[in-house]
This record gives sequence, C-alpha cells and structure tokens, in this order.
Amino acid sequence: MKSVLIQESQPQEPPSQALVTATDVTRRYGVDGDVCVKALRGVSLDVAGGKLTAVMGPSGSGKSTLMHILAGLDRPNEGEVTIAGTDITELGDTELTKLRREHIGFIFQFFNLLPILTAEENVVLPIKLAGEKPDREWVDELTKKVGLSDRLQHRPSELSGGQQQRVAIARALVSRPTVMFADEPTGNLDSTTSGEILELLRDSVTSLGQTTVMVTHDAHAAAIADRVLFLADGLIVKDLGRSSAHDIIEAMEEVSRP
Repeated sequence: MKSVLIQESQPQEPPSQALVTATDVTRRYGVDGDVCVKALRGVSLDVAGGKLTAVMGPSGSGKSTLMHILAGLDRPNEGEVTIAGTDITELGDTELTKLRREHIGFIFQFFNLLPILTAEENVVLPIKLAGEKPDREWVDELTKKVGLSDRLQHRPSELSGGQQQRVAIARALVSRPTVMFADEPTGNLDSTTSGEILELLRDSVTSLGQTTVMVTHDAHAAAIADRVLFLADGLIVKDLGRSSAHDIIEAMEEVSRP
C-alpha cells in the first residue's frame, strides 16, 4: 500500500469554509476474502467552498467511488460524509433524495439528457421535479452564459456533443446547488470542445462562486482546478494546489508507479 504524501505546489490561501467533508470513509464491494474489493481504505478530506477541486488517479484507484459517495449516490461501509453540515450517511433514502435535489448538481460524461425534452426543458427539469417554478430571469441568464440561447427549443439529438454538455452544465447549476460534481465532463468530447467546456466550468467557479468537484483523467482539465487530489489504492496519496498540466502529469506518473 502506498504511503500518504502531501505536496503543495504553491503557498495556500486562507482556508475557505468546507462545504463537503469526508472522514475515514471506506467502501468495499463483495464479501471478505479474495473477492472483496477495497475501493476506499479510509479517506478523509474537506472540499472548500467556492473552489474547484479535481480528483485524479489510475484506473481502479477509487476516484469515481469517492465522487459517488460524496454526492450521496453510494454509501460508505464506514466513515462519515457531510454536505452543508448535514451527515448524509445517517439519512434515509427519501431524505437523501431531498438533500441531493436541494444541494447537489451533477454533470455526467455522457450528458444523461432526456431525449424527448427540449434543451430548455432538460435544464429546468430539477426545478420541476422539486415541484417549484423556475426563476425565468435566472434560467435566461444561465442559458446565455453557457451559450444556449439560440438552441433552447432543440432536442438532444439535434445538438452536438458540446452543446449537450452545455445543457448538462446549465441543468446542474439551475438549482444553485451547494456543490456541483462533474464526472469526466470532457471525456466524450474533442479537444476544442473540451476546452470550451472547461472554460465554462472555471467561469462557474470564478463568477458564480460555484463549489465544484471534478473527476478527470485529463491533466489539462485538472490544470483549471484550485486543488488536485490524487488517489491510489483507495487512499489520497498526493494533494497539490493549482498546478500546470506538466506538473500534474508528473504527479500522475509518480502515483501510478507500482
């Protein structure tokens, strides 16, 4: 098992309030013995408010499992996760669904848009599901910010991959979530479109103060983050401040060594 190594690439700013915390989180799949997979082995972290945190690591390192647990999509075997001060590991399914609806936005690699709905209907869907009326001014501002104003009445099949991801970003932001999670948000896009999506994600943090956690395998994507966490063997083994793609690639090579 790798030892935990903390390295910062630059002096730290005064700490922001942690909006998401994980304490000694473990996650196992299967029964004890040879078929038991230990995806997380006791992870603790704080996610600072108004910052973009990237999570990287080799395949099988536990990064997707960690994101799903932080977002309340999976439950740990042991440990505690809090969002905005609420211990989500103690919530029942109904309470957890309500908390996710109120506090969490999620961007998926493959967009996960409903094909029968227009772009605008997909954007406001979380608000409708919550039984609320969309704030028209905010929806207009948001769809303009992500460059969708002239595509709102198009269905997903009539949109490019980049446009579909813009819809997904607007959908994640429309409820003004406490934290937005992005799972490989550029993994299904070409390099030019990826750059545009990363600019949108960075702008949502800079101009809207949107706390964001992004899982990515792309060093150029991680380079827009304020903090980059590296997982290996179910543990956080490196913690960098804002870093260049070159430094991130070097760190990935280090944590990927046997």
